[in-house]
Amino acid sequence: MGSAVERTDEHVREYLIYRGFTNTLKHLDSEMKVDKEKGFRVDKIIDQLLQFIQSFDLTGLKDYWLYLDRRLFCRLEDVYRSTVNKLRASLYRYYVINTIQKGYMEKTQEFFQKQALELQGQPEWRDWFILPYIPAPEHNSAFAPYFSRQWSDTFLVSLHNFLSVLFQSMPQPVLLSFDAEVQKTTSVLEENEQLRQLLFALQTDGRDQKNGDEVVHHKLPAYVQNMDRLGDTELDLVSSQRAVSAASTSSRNFFSTLLPQGRRTPAVKTKQLTSASSPSQAVVGRKDQTSSQPSKTKDAERNAKEKPFSSQTSSSETSTFQQSNQQTNQPSHSRHKRIQAHEKERKELFFKPTPQPQEKKAEGGELEPSNETCGEAPDSLSSSRSGGGLSAEQPFIKLSQEEYGEHHSSIMHCRVDCSGRRVASLDVDGVIKVWSFNPVMQTNATIMSKSPLLSLEWATKPDRLLLLGSGVGTVRLYDTDAKKNLYEMSIDETHPRILSLAYSPSGSSFVCSAAALNGNGLVEPAVRHHNPVSGQLLLWDTKTVKQQVQFTLEPEPVAINCTAFNHNGNLLVTGAADGVIRLFDMQQYESAMSWKAHDGEVHSVEFSCDENTVFSIGEDGKFVQWNIHRCGVKQLEQTLPQDATGPFVLSGYSGYKQVQVPRGHLFAFDSEGQHVLTCSSSGGLIYNLTNGEEALKSVLSLGGHKAPVVTVDWCSALDCGTCLTASMDGKIKLSTILAQKS
Repeated sequence: MGSAVERTDEHVREYLIYRGFTNTLKHLDSEMKVDKEKGFRVDKIIDQLLQFIQSFDLTGLKDYWLYLDRRLFCRLEDVYRSTVNKLRASLYRYYVINTIQKGYMEKTQEFFQKQALELQGQPEWRDWFILPYIPAPEHNSAFAPYFSRQWSDTFLVSLHNFLSVLFQSMPQPVLLSFDAEVQKTTSVLEENEQLRQLLFALQTDGRDQKNGDEVVHHKLPAYVQNMDRLGDTELDLVSSQRAVSAASTSSRNFFSTLLPQGRRTPAVKTKQLTSASSPSQAVVGRKDQTSSQPSKTKDAERNAKEKPFSSQTSSSETSTFQQSNQQTNQPSHSRHKRIQAHEKERKELFFKPTPQPQEKKAEGGELEPSNETCGEAPDSLSSSRSGGGLSAEQPFIKLSQEEYGEHHSSIMHCRVDCSGRRVASLDVDGVIKVWSFNPVMQTNATIMSKSPLLSLEWATKPDRLLLLGSGVGTVRLYDTDAKKNLYEMSIDETHPRILSLAYSPSGSSFVCSAAALNGNGLVEPAVRHHNPVSGQLLLWDTKTVKQQVQFTLEPEPVAINCTAFNHNGNLLVTGAADGVIRLFDMQQYESAMSWKAHDGEVHSVEFSCDENTVFSIGEDGKFVQWNIHRCGVKQLEQTLPQDATGPFVLSGYSGYKQVQVPRGHLFAFDSEGQHVLTCSSSGGLIYNLTNGEEALKSVLSLGGHKAPVVTVDWCSALDCGTCLTASMDGKIKLSTILAQKS
């Protein structure tokens, strides 16, 4: 805000000079010289306070603070009055400590004489009146912390942050917002120009690819194009048969009744077969649709491939080549060379060796080309070909990135509701913002809580309800439309920390993870202890507002950090502080299986898209995919950097560091389950999950953050999706991306 005020002052001075208002300009300059608000520059206000302290000007210090109180602090709500009083007390203590450190004991006694009437009735100053009479107060246990550099730096940083937030929250005049509107307009124009250039490049590539395809078609003889269409039909049939066989060989244990029926498998995308009574009829139907020639028998097709210029060739092909021969007027050995060149080109295009060639036995005992090579002649020169040695297209295009900056402290949770219309975000100060970003970004509700909040989750039915878990053993159900609490549930006094909430897809219950206080008695520790604390996992009924089930946690009741339901609520997966993943059968309300997943705590856990596997991120920095049909069997394991798994560190002034343990979701999937979004130090990272390799492959970096990202979410709608990345500086980025169809 300070920079905007400074630029606006310059614009006003320029305008006054242009209009010839010299007297007004003189008055403006004289008042700006004695401006006590320093142009809303926080650093200059703090420098003025420190100048009074260093010069031992107690009267000037008191008058300046009273001016700030009358001008700024009095506009705050009553809930912030205690914070202002604490800052004033710390400022006076900073003054007293400075007088003692500089050896001016008479200034110390003068402070207590002048402030005696004001400070005698305040309990926090009761012990400070003996400070001038202690020989070495810096070694006294009661006053030693105030003589440390850490205390003074912490106080100055707190005062700086408080004033910064105050200035950002003040209502601004229209003239002052002019600078922000200009910057916003400039950024929009730059973004439009980038998108215009991107669109032009895509159109150019499309024209080049179309022209290249036409050249290839002109070079290839007709019989090769016919073989290409037959190869497409065979490829679709084999892919469909693989999908059917994979579905028929699924596990027959109790998960068959719990998992969804007919779920899609994101690893293979097949074209839909035409309706027929048998696979052979389906093949015939596809051939009738794709081929331009009448249907033939297998022997006739094979003979046509082996003898393209025999009497069995179609009349159109024969006439084409006869016309070509008549026009060129070449001898027969030249025509033979041309045929050999076409044959060589066909082999290069269709029979390139693949890393794992697959062949199938055709009728008559002959081998036909594998599925990976058939039916790709028209696209053999395009960039989307995977086996032709050319780079693949990027799966996503980043269209735009917006910022939500209503929070003034580090984010803990950021979640999109089921409909994709609302976002709920929670910061470490306990402030919750409910906001929307479509069609415009706006805040719908602000929730303040006297008790610390640790978790939140959207309800499924209705989606306007929000679950809020506190650090004092309570869970609230909040109506975001009516902006009021529907009811509050007391969970357990012995386990007051509500670490995780998961709402059942049925909409009638939710799972609550409650944990005891840590060893120091803190609600939210800066770092987690190696010894897991005790915890409970409870199921609550939202209709009766009563506890329904308390789950058994083996081998010991441990704190559950993260929970997630499958699509129908029949399965629940949890990650605990002891590094164990537990899978619960929600029909029997008992544990189905559990296994040691990570060295250290489990930070985040989710079901895969097909719900046959579970993904998890742990304290050991590993991202692992687990097969739930084979307990403890890994299908993928990837070591992620610390900025993706935590603990997250943000450095501040004078070497001050803020450390935050993972609390929100550390990864999120797209709608197809083929890509995963993770945290990083400068923004979100998107990895590919279906490339068939053991290691993850990074496909897109979202960027845009200046502080570590601590939680992510992914909202998909058709081909466009919105990735949410929230960081420790309170900023939330909304990156709109477009999925490129292959």
